[in-house]
Amino acid sequence: MKRPILIHPDPRLKKVCAPVADISDELRALADDMLETMYDAPGVGLAAPQIGVLDRVIVLDCVKEDGELPRPLQMFNPRVIASSDETNVYEEGCLSIPEQYADVTRPKVVDVEWLDRDGNLQTETFDGLWATCVQHEIDHLEGKLFIDYLKPMKRQMITRKMQKLKKERARNKDA
Repeated sequence: MKRPILIHPDPRLKKVCAPVADISDELRALADDMLETMYDAPGVGLAAPQIGVLDRVIVLDCVKEDGELPRPLQMFNPRVIASSDETNVYEEGCLSIPEQYADVTRPKVVDVEWLDRDGNLQTETFDGLWATCVQHEIDHLEGKLFIDYLKPMKRQMITRKMQKLKKERARNKDA
């Protein structure tokens, strides 16, 4: 089931999420809904707080090449356990901050540990876009947005645009 995506500013996007105690059918259904919502948006990653659920759950699929098979990942309690000194700069966007993009510098390679949908511990090394995406989504679980990496003036400008967008959407809903 597709879920509505919260738009910044929203206090739920700034909250630190609670670890999930065990992987229930309810959490698996949440992760399935998140993937459906992410693909529909369309995006390459989505974190539970972006749909108003304050649990440590993220989904991602950074396969963008035509003809390449999708690689949907569902991660419960993900955490970066190692990162490279070498960095990458990617122009990042966010489904909770629509149509706004900015360059963000992050480690180029990260090792991530998480529980899969069966409760098994997984570890993988991510590079390039996958590394950027998984770090961006884990940031959401800590109440951090990509605009928090920007200079205050740029961050405020984007926040004002989002406030205006939310007002316009609310007006259109009422019309």
